[in-house]
Amino acid sequence: MDHAADAYRTDLMTITRFVLNEQSKYPESRGDFTILLNHIVLGCKFVCSSVNKAGLAKLIGLAGEINIQGEEQKKLDVLSNEVFIKALVSSGRTCILVSEEDEDAIIVEPSKRGRYCVVFDPLDGSSNIDCGVSIGTIFGIYMVKDDHEPTLADVLQPGKQMVAAGYCMYGSSCTLVLSTGKGVNGFTLDPSLGEFILTHPDIRIPKKGKIYSVNEGNAKNWDGPTAKYVENCKFPKDGSPSKSLRYIGSMVADVHRTLLYGGTFMYPADKKSPSGKLRVLYEVFPMSFLMENAGGQAFTGKQRALDLVPTKIHDRSPIFLGSYDDIEEIKALYAAEGKKE
Repeated sequence: MDHAADAYRTDLMTITRFVLNEQSKYPESRGDFTILLNHIVLGCKFVCSSVNKAGLAKLIGLAGEINIQGEEQKKLDVLSNEVFIKALVSSGRTCILVSEEDEDAIIVEPSKRGRYCVVFDPLDGSSNIDCGVSIGTIFGIYMVKDDHEPTLADVLQPGKQMVAAGYCMYGSSCTLVLSTGKGVNGFTLDPSLGEFILTHPDIRIPKKGKIYSVNEGNAKNWDGPTAKYVENCKFPKDGSPSKSLRYIGSMVADVHRTLLYGGTFMYPADKKSPSGKLRVLYEVFPMSFLMENAGGQAFTGKQRALDLVPTKIHDRSPIFLGSYDDIEEIKALYAAEGKKE
């Protein structure tokens, strides 16, 4: 028995320990955020297990529906939604929930209310599970600062008002990336311990990247600046090497790669989707929050993404996010287009 190795394994920085350390820096903190995050982490662990079981079910021909711990058979995205709603409500720290799966916002009953609003996509990219592509949960958190009956106005706020955001990616490993507004940190689930361990401290996106990520199948419908940027990626006029195209089609996986390796992730507006396709509250805002806190930028084609003010909970927006210098280039192309008009 390797006692030294076992001793090392007990001194790991778990996500709970990490958040408690952060909490200790604020004497006025009541621990509410820590409790809320613990419930989000629990939901991520449950969904990770469900995704693994569903992947196996696909291989043996069970058509993507799963039966877990006495649950009736349910589609994975529906089950994931129920898991997170129950986890968030039972925390006793939330007052409004907005899910990609539900048309209306959920107002938490008074006896279980807290001061946080959570917006989330319980299983982004779930259509990709058949082919084993990484999928994930995306979430953002707002805080209600005064006591009042919760309304939609509490969540229809600019992304810059979020207090935290993150995603959990279910793939070859289960990785949770989190920012509370001061840097970005990544945690990987150790199945033997059942704990998320800090594996990517203080993630910083490279200032300039060598990769661009976009669905080029929509190229014929793009506006001028988007088409020009992609052309520059392929045929740079300054003699630099061409950028590499990498596009998975799962936002969590594409953004995760962009965050670690640099470059750009783009889902621009086009003739088919003039308002863009990605949802503002639970896709654009959380990923933009993470990108800015890692030293990158997020831009809509008109403004800083986190300055957007949504008018409906399922509003959509174009998005360009990634390395600082690369997004500067895209902003310059849009500025030049604006001068022509």
